[in-house]
Amino acid sequence: MLRTPTHSIADRFWQVAAIFIAAMVLLPLGAIIWIAFTPTGEVWGHLLRTVLPGAVQTTVLLMLGVGLTTGVTGVLTAWLVTMCNFPGRKIVDWALLVPLAVPTYIVAFAYVEVLDYTGPVQSLIRDIFGFQTSRDYWFPEIRSLGGAIFVMGAVLYPYVYLTARASFLIQSSSTLDVSRTLGASPYGLFFRIALPLARPAIAIGVSLALMECLNDIGAVTFFGVKTLTFSVYDTWLNRSSLGGAAQLALAMLAMVFLLLWLERFGRRKQRFDSGGGSKHRPPTRFDLRGGKSALALSLCLLPIIAGFVVPGLLLADRASRRLDGVLSSNFIQIVWNSFSLASLAAFLTVLISVSLAYALRLNGKGPLKLAVRLASIGYAIPGTVLAIGILIPLAGFDNFLDARMEAWFGINTGLLLLGSGTGLVYAYVVRFLAVSYGQVEGGFGRITPHLDMAARTLGRNSGQTLAQVHLPILKPVLLSAALLSFVDCMKELPATILLRPFNFETLATTVFEAASREAFEEAALPSLAIVLVGLIPVIYLANSSASTFRTKLSARQAEAAG
Repeated sequence: MLRTPTHSIADRFWQVAAIFIAAMVLLPLGAIIWIAFTPTGEVWGHLLRTVLPGAVQTTVLLMLGVGLTTGVTGVLTAWLVTMCNFPGRKIVDWALLVPLAVPTYIVAFAYVEVLDYTGPVQSLIRDIFGFQTSRDYWFPEIRSLGGAIFVMGAVLYPYVYLTARASFLIQSSSTLDVSRTLGASPYGLFFRIALPLARPAIAIGVSLALMECLNDIGAVTFFGVKTLTFSVYDTWLNRSSLGGAAQLALAMLAMVFLLLWLERFGRRKQRFDSGGGSKHRPPTRFDLRGGKSALALSLCLLPIIAGFVVPGLLLADRASRRLDGVLSSNFIQIVWNSFSLASLAAFLTVLISVSLAYALRLNGKGPLKLAVRLASIGYAIPGTVLAIGILIPLAGFDNFLDARMEAWFGINTGLLLLGSGTGLVYAYVVRFLAVSYGQVEGGFGRITPHLDMAARTLGRNSGQTLAQVHLPILKPVLLSAALLSFVDCMKELPATILLRPFNFETLATTVFEAASREAFEEAALPSLAIVLVGLIPVIYLANSSASTFRTKLSARQAEAAG
């Protein structure tokens, strides 16, 4: 269709906006590369000899352990609830998602409180057996690499569970039935048919879990595990070397992109037809009875208990002792800080996602398509790395503006952007844009292009078509995208610690600082508030897990594309 000049100008606006957004997302990466290659004396040599080898080794071991734990737990539970009938199956089907509501740093400090030497478990053991000191008996050390793997595996396995479960559900029941007819046992059906078909989805779920593992700063700090993320944090704040932190951050980025490449390599040529179409039907389940039924239910309950019930009960108990603090002005201010920042970031994230998806809908070719893909890579960047990349350009702008205003008008503006929380909102938007964009893009994909053509025929330009046609249809999608972005921002810890203004606390930073001082009762109330907020998207996921799988898959593919 021949476009009018008005239409061309409007369309070009969306394209320019998409390219500008991509540039703003890439700005932190460019800043990290720039400062990493700026001469820093002997800092890099010292880090290369004393910090980097151990940090890389610890990070790799942690990721291997978490990947194995989340993979086995997620796939096993997904197979049981999808392919087996046993009492309680419908309950554990959605309950297996609830650990997603609890951030890893909250579960970490909860297990330190439960399993440490002074905790209730070891105290009970000493009381029962009459032990006097820790040298009288052996107990696994929770503040260790093994403890970090256990905690992260207990919290992050739902990523694999979601993707594997959705993959098992859409596999052709005809293929599985034919395999049964040919004599395949349940074990043979799983290992020889279902598992190979689900490999691409499992790879995506494991990679999502590993991204969260690499991003973590709270759990590894509590457990004393010196990963690359911890080393960046320590080098920046404790050693006062921003250049050294940027160089370590560059090493983390290399590991991130290696992980993305390994994921794509691992699922290369893995394209399967589910054989569903209009004749697709759910798979026929195995009926489990007696001991097998009890075993299946137990295997599904264990990760729920470890990832949610134990920390949840501890938080409820400790928070009940501090209920008088709910109405305190300090706690209300902290809640407001978290709510306002997360709300603003969620609004901007959805707004930008709509702009990107609509620009791609108008013209999905050439540089624009590349720009949209680049704008979606923020989810792959750990919060600590992102914070360094944002601090450098924003601090430079603040200092430049302050000098000019002082020289021209005698006004001292100080750290206008960093001191107002703008840098923190910027970090939230860049980091969680991919999740929001995946939902919005999927929503646009379900709107027929004939509506656009009809609107253009009636004289509407691209902006009017978006406002009058698309946005009313997309309201449910935009709401869910905003909800998921809001909760992710509420839980984000690494970027919040490093970019928050002075004397500015959120729920996440309050939990981290109180737990760092081992003031567990003080941390319980804000922790419980985060968990309660985190349950909102879990309820949403439980009601629409299949559509959520497609959203996460779209976000993950957008993040890893190119």
